[in-house]
Amino acid sequence: MMRELQRLSPGRHFLTPTVTAHVFDAPQEGPTVLVQAGIHGDEIAGVHALEELLEEGLAPKAGRLILVPVMNPAAYRARTRAADGGLDLNRVFPGDPAGPEPERKLAAIFTGLVRSEAPALMMTLHESWKRFHPDVPVSFGQTVVYGVEPRPPIVDRLVAAMNTDLATAYEVWAPHYYPVATSSTEVLVEMQGADRMVGLCIETWMGFELARRVAMQKAIVRYALAECGVI
Repeated sequence: MMRELQRLSPGRHFLTPTVTAHVFDAPQEGPTVLVQAGIHGDEIAGVHALEELLEEGLAPKAGRLILVPVMNPAAYRARTRAADGGLDLNRVFPGDPAGPEPERKLAAIFTGLVRSEAPALMMTLHESWKRFHPDVPVSFGQTVVYGVEPRPPIVDRLVAAMNTDLATAYEVWAPHYYPVATSSTEVLVEMQGADRMVGLCIETWMGFELARRVAMQKAIVRYALAECGVI
């Protein structure tokens, strides 16, 4: 288990025996970007997207890139939002290293990772059973979700980029302001400061075929890394 505030060396690290972080440093200086997926075990497209990007040799040209493909292995194995009898990992941040539940311990470890790495951008890859409608706040599919006003400029640029290549009209992306007080994004942005870190949740709609959702998740990760100058 990593010690808090210790910056990771390049390579593969185990935050727990089954939670892997892949760390890549570029020869040129630049920002750190952290992308995580699988915080909910039934939201699998983001996991597949990060694994495929790793297989394709994704690497930064500037700065540092950290990928955590499966944040919640127990839930991912069960393909359920949370592990059987467990807590929703995305509702227990900043966690508790002495907590009795594994989710609180894992949240504390990930919080320590963000503190030590100080990413300029943290993205969490999610999925939703509900396609976004502006009159339904709890609908998320096909959105870039942010929790701090004013809206970070990167949100609109990502939405515009994704809307240049739509297979159907149902794929239209939109920004969505929806802060959640105990989520990884909100807690960690508040901890780091909104002027120093942008936190985004990427939501694809589960009504699409898995292969298409994976392709969209890969595309938006690449767009975000390009926006930051990392690739």
